[in-house]
Amino acid sequence: MPTHCWRKSSYSAEANACLYVSAPDNATIRLRESDEPNTILTTTPTALSALIRSAKAGRLDHLGAA
Repeated sequence: MPTHCWRKSSYSAEANACLYVSAPDNATIRLRESDEPNTILTTTPTALSALIRSAKAGRLDHLGAA
């Protein structure tokens, strides 16, 4: 796995299930979870911002429904 400057989310707990973020350049954002550090999601700042706005607005709440 390439070495990146990973930062842990301030919302992550100390023990496990921590979210890490890396931004190697202005066009790329990488996300990983501490339990699966070799699985890395890559996105753009624009796409991640749209996802966060949608989640905050509740537009994704139906995805968690059974």
